[in-house]
Amino acid sequence: MSVLVNFAIFPTDKGTSVSKEVSEVLKTIINSGFDYNLNAMGTVFETKTMEQALQIIQEAYNVLKQHERVYLVVNMDIQKNKDGRILTKIQSVENKLKTRS
Repeated sequence: MSVLVNFAIFPTDKGTSVSKEVSEVLKTIINSGFDYNLNAMGTVFETKTMEQALQIIQEAYNVLKQHERVYLVVNMDIQKNKDGRILTKIQSVENKLKTRS
């Protein structure tokens, strides 16, 4: 199974720059050993089970729970009998773009 998660989490009580807090959250994903990609609006990671995905979200929240307010948005794409979709979904689109040029 592949659980692709796209999420953003950050404290809203730290002003306009939260890169320090986001980097602390990212360390939890790095330490998990799962594949991930950081982007300008959040982070995508891939696990093999829903439980693993939810555990990472919980750990991310634990990093920030001392703040008065935390923003969190999560999107998930769950597919059985697949893995490695964090790369293959992008490659599929890029391959289609190449055939049009």
